[in-house]
Amino acid sequence: MYEELIDKNRIPEHVAIIMDGNGRWATQRGKDRTEGHIQGVKVVRQLTQDAVRLGIKYLTLYTFSTENWNRPVAEINALMLLLFKNLEDELFVKNEVRFCVIGDTERLPEDVRAKLNELIKRTSNFKRSTLILALSYSSRWEITDTVKKLAAQVAEGKLKPEEITEDLISANLNTNFMPNPDLLIRTGGEIRLSNYLLWQSAYTELYFCDTFWPDFDKEELCKAILSYQERERRFGKTSAQIAEQSNK
Repeated sequence: MYEELIDKNRIPEHVAIIMDGNGRWATQRGKDRTEGHIQGVKVVRQLTQDAVRLGIKYLTLYTFSTENWNRPVAEINALMLLLFKNLEDELFVKNEVRFCVIGDTERLPEDVRAKLNELIKRTSNFKRSTLILALSYSSRWEITDTVKKLAAQVAEGKLKPEEITEDLISANLNTNFMPNPDLLIRTGGEIRLSNYLLWQSAYTELYFCDTFWPDFDKEELCKAILSYQERERRFGKTSAQIAEQSNK
């Protein structure tokens, strides 16, 4: 239903998603939390294909935050094993999707890291769409890491403090290869950004829904896109200025 209502000529270029609700989905069904993550992976595979067909060029998924390292060890191990088992070439090759990762990947298990790097290399020439997994990621980590790099350049005399601009900071972020998100979706009913793409989301349209991630499907995605298309993105300007630009 919602797919029929969206304007296929105004699809957001970059959609970022906070995939929330796996554990609660499983608990409601009397299952182990890991079962929710397993179902969540199935949704990732299907939604990636749906996003490609809709024309979304960048899909960024908040998979594992730096704060998630505080979860029970058994759950972390299960998540890492699930990640390792599901990094398959077929999804990316079949749909011509480039695979990328953002985050403090040095904290990931060595076998997972090696498999990630292998997949990044194999898909590097695909241009139809890009799937980015945020793994061991948080905005505060990313911004802090960037500040350290720029501070080191200043200390070495390679950079003057007055030369530091928003563009320079953006160019040194972990996410410097991708455009800022047009639409950020959070599933699971919570209304917060949870340390996700804070710098990049200054003018991103936000969409929150109660649907748990394992139940999120193409219709839910199209519903979010329809909400996005019904909004006026002004980027600090007035409606009159936006209308004037459109008429030129």
